[in-house]
Amino acid sequence: MAYDRYIAICKPLHYGSLLGSRACTTMAAAAWGSGFLHAVLHTANIFSLPLCCGNALDQFFCEIPKILKLSCSDSYLREVQVLAVTAFLFGVCFLLILLSYVQIFRVVLRIPSQQGRHKAFSTCLPHLAVVFLYLSTTMFAHLKPPSISSPPLDFVLAFLYLVVPPAVNPLIYSMRNQELKNAMRKQMTGRFS
Repeated sequence: MAYDRYIAICKPLHYGSLLGSRACTTMAAAAWGSGFLHAVLHTANIFSLPLCCGNALDQFFCEIPKILKLSCSDSYLREVQVLAVTAFLFGVCFLLILLSYVQIFRVVLRIPSQQGRHKAFSTCLPHLAVVFLYLSTTMFAHLKPPSISSPPLDFVLAFLYLVVPPAVNPLIYSMRNQELKNAMRKQMTGRFS
């Protein structure tokens, strides 16, 4: 999404040629491929652990740090490996998003009209808000000290970074569509009249 916004704002005349079906396919394949590789590495790592503390988690999904706590063996090296791979992928994604938005803000701040700047910011800020919510809650959930860990807090954090961003993304991006706005307005006025 950051690259899409970067091309749309910084190189609008080249949008069609830079973001054609081949570029979109390549980006989707890179995202799916890296996600699949990340999942396979974590799954292989976890399945090789002997579990001796039962197999019940106090989460609604199998989160890797929670599974590592159920292990009988010393899992320090495994935790470091998991953290290193995750930090690398996280760092690359974060750096690409950051570079895209630095370029976008440089271009937007040079737009002479207030209306033009507002339009550009209105397409970028919702994406940044969702990315910030996801990254901040993920980082807090995985880097918080064990002393403040509690099942309710872990559940709320997991909900915030696993459920909320995918749920609000379609709403945020579709609200730019004028037809959808008109349909929502019509639906709301029909209910309250």
